[in-house]
Amino acid sequence: MKLTVIGFWGGYPNVNEASSGYLLQHEGFHLLIDCGSGVLAKLQQFIKPTDLDACIISHYHPDHTADIGVLQHAFLIHGFISGEKKHLPIYAHPHDEKGFSSLTYKDITSGKAIDLNEKLTIGPFSVTVHQTKHPVLCYAFRFEADGKTLVYTADGSFSKELIHFSKDADVLLAESNFYAGMDAKQSGHMTSEDAGRLAEQANVRRLILTHLPHFGVKEKLVEEAGLYYNGPIELAETGKQWIIS
Repeated sequence: MKLTVIGFWGGYPNVNEASSGYLLQHEGFHLLIDCGSGVLAKLQQFIKPTDLDACIISHYHPDHTADIGVLQHAFLIHGFISGEKKHLPIYAHPHDEKGFSSLTYKDITSGKAIDLNEKLTIGPFSVTVHQTKHPVLCYAFRFEADGKTLVYTADGSFSKELIHFSKDADVLLAESNFYAGMDAKQSGHMTSEDAGRLAEQANVRRLILTHLPHFGVKEKLVEEAGLYYNGPIELAETGKQWIIS
């Protein structure tokens, strides 16, 4: 599996960057995880939008979905120009009627409902879902392929259930929207300390901090998480890639 960070900011993108969006590739299959503001522009540094085979959305906050509409138009315009009809399935929970219905556009994209109790198969990926503790319904994802595992926490506060869900992952892509000592739980997020504790207690091989705050010194997040987790810790950055093997 190859993971590429397309966007990593929480809330809104910094100048010339993007909020949540990650490209996961394996065996020629291209899966976009979340599609926040600025993601479509940044994605094109790596693949054409119409090279995507599927998209999966954790929840309907705009920093995770803002570019869905322009992604749909990319497929629409591609069809007009090339004459090639391409269809993109977009996986998400169906419990926000307006949000879910927006994922289906003409015959170009279609919303595919995620069932919390069922394992998904998306291309080469086996996907397990976990409901996080967030102000709106939000799902974390566990992606598995060829014996390797990536866990994406999406948005949500620290919980014992999330430890079990993340157990023994090769890579934990964990939100860290707050610094140590701050009250992240009230807003349904994690601190750097929470991310470090989660990585340590889940026995993961690598921790990547994402959904980063717009204030403070980001490198301090790594230092603070490192007080709890002894493995490799990195900050998500636009274009940064990892081979999970």
